[in-house]
Amino acid sequence: MKFKLKYLTVLVVIASFAAIIYGFSLKSKNQPLANKYIGGGTLGLFLIAMPLFLIQESRGKNMKDYMLTKENILKMQERENSKNKKKDL
Repeated sequence: MKFKLKYLTVLVVIASFAAIIYGFSLKSKNQPLANKYIGGGTLGLFLIAMPLFLIQESRGKNMKDYMLTKENILKMQERENSKNKKKDL
């Protein structure tokens, strides 16, 4: 499933960029549908490709590790202190 989601994401990104480029090429010819292609490509990037990418990358990760809790603040302070001690040596 991981590879399928990866390929789907890449396909959506390529299709969105293609729609945006096609829209700009139509815009240079003063075609009325140009803005729809540009908007559709932008929506594809932000409403389809980005959530797919985020789902793919966040799979299997614990969200608590990325939250700013007291435990994580203490861990960061300990790391900073150990780095400073190593620099002083």
